[in-house]
Amino acid sequence: MVPNGREAVSPETLLQIRNLKTYFQLPEGLVRAVDGVDLEINRGQILGVVGESGCGKSMTAMSIMRIIPPPGEIIEGEILFHGYVNQDATNLQEVVDLASFQPNDRRVRAIRGNQISMVFQEPMTALSPVRTVGSQITEAITLHRQVNKVEAREIAADMLDRVGMSNPGDRLNDYPFQLSGGMRQRAVIAMALSCQPQLLIADEPTTALDVTTEAQILDLMRDLQAELGMAILLITHNLGVVAEMADEVAVMYLGKVVEQTDVDSIFYAPKHPYTKGLLSSIPKLEDALHGDRKKLQTIEGMVPSPYHQLSGCSFHPRCSEFIAGVCDRVEPALIQLEEGHSVRCHLYA
Repeated sequence: MVPNGREAVSPETLLQIRNLKTYFQLPEGLVRAVDGVDLEINRGQILGVVGESGCGKSMTAMSIMRIIPPPGEIIEGEILFHGYVNQDATNLQEVVDLASFQPNDRRVRAIRGNQISMVFQEPMTALSPVRTVGSQITEAITLHRQVNKVEAREIAADMLDRVGMSNPGDRLNDYPFQLSGGMRQRAVIAMALSCQPQLLIADEPTTALDVTTEAQILDLMRDLQAELGMAILLITHNLGVVAEMADEVAVMYLGKVVEQTDVDSIFYAPKHPYTKGLLSSIPKLEDALHGDRKKLQTIEGMVPSPYHQLSGCSFHPRCSEFIAGVCDRVEPALIQLEEGHSVRCHLYA
């Protein structure tokens, strides 16, 4: 069902974010953490969101989940969720604008943790240290699914088994500090997937893990995504993870999406100077194989202070293709270069 006043969308569309703005009014000034983000995620798609620290990736995820820490608030925009009423994905519900409700509204709580779940950067902050892993997973299950405690515990053990946890029945009685980093992350993923969400938001899910465990977690997420048919919003600064996991990529800078396209185009035909700078700063295997010891390229300058609103394009002080009198005065619009490839840059206007 399409709400009045909104155009019809593809049945494959799961989440639409339109002109989302999340601001923090602090004593030091106004922080525009998310400043006009537009994103769209389809069912079963993996969308990677990349960018430097502080560019608004995590705050975009928190805005979707409606868990923005105070004094932050959504001041403008829409978060349109096209979810299904039932688990077998056959009955489409009315589109819900999550941004139009208060964070504790029953309609938001019915979706958060159920149809949309999130895996956080550090599993120790997502798990209570004074409660067993089993009690935390079963709480999420009983909150959203019509099952008793015994059934919920069986579902929790099954989820731990599916994420590769050894002796899942015994692990239900363990506390988070008794688990390794990789096992804690698997427990967090099991909790997030326990209600079979249609969208999983993974915010730097492998940041604190070693390389071997990281590969295992990524393989696990990809296998579960294929098995459950869910979409994944993958937030990371690791372009290698994006290359391995994502179908599409959105590049963010200072609260805005500056480029979005399919994963191959991002790596082989980037358009925005910021995207080109990120890619040029990655060590290349062929250089190492040929003994080339040249210095890596860097993006000049620093990310501007979040309290200082720049005129024109927010990237212009660091841009190697800066156009005086244009980039520093006029804010570029997000334009469509071709089907599925959009960029926010005056070079293509």
